[in-house]
Amino acid sequence: MDEKLYSFLKYTAIGMVVAWVGWSFYDSFFASQSPGQNAYITGDKFFEDGDYLRALEEYEVALTQEPDAPYLARAKARALMQLGRNEEALAWFDRAVILQPFFGGTYANRGILYDRLGQYELAIADYEKALQLDEEIGEGPNWLTRFLRKQPEKPPTVKERLEYLKVELAKPEEERLLRVPEIDEQQRTYKQ
Repeated sequence: MDEKLYSFLKYTAIGMVVAWVGWSFYDSFFASQSPGQNAYITGDKFFEDGDYLRALEEYEVALTQEPDAPYLARAKARALMQLGRNEEALAWFDRAVILQPFFGGTYANRGILYDRLGQYELAIADYEKALQLDEEIGEGPNWLTRFLRKQPEKPPTVKERLEYLKVELAKPEEERLLRVPEIDEQQRTYKQ
């Protein structure tokens, strides 16, 4: 290998490592964090582990610090939805929409909730709004996210579910197949 190229690559790699360590240090000690951030991060860890009750408890602690934070309203709504407390979840999704009306993930999650409740027209409306606000939602989780979740196969996306619901709702009522529990359970909620 050419000596100049080798030197360039070596110093580029060293520079990137130093920049990453510097950023990590800054982010850990100097970056301003909101008061409820630690409880929120802890809640997210519980959520990812499937411990939705403990996640909910942490989100509620964070909400005492920041009652008007839209990301905390979304987090609490997602935990409530996973716990089957659907009416409460719906109220918190509605609150998150009011606090941050242009965030597509909230509409996608509320659409999932409506879908689970069998309110398909409302689910379709929310799925469409989510995709209008953020087209990337239709792509689903990327390979890195799936790798970190130990999820080798791509789960159904909001866009796929939207298209499926439209096709099924166009059929006569007796021919519709709106639920396939094995597939429906694979759909994951969206996070900011």
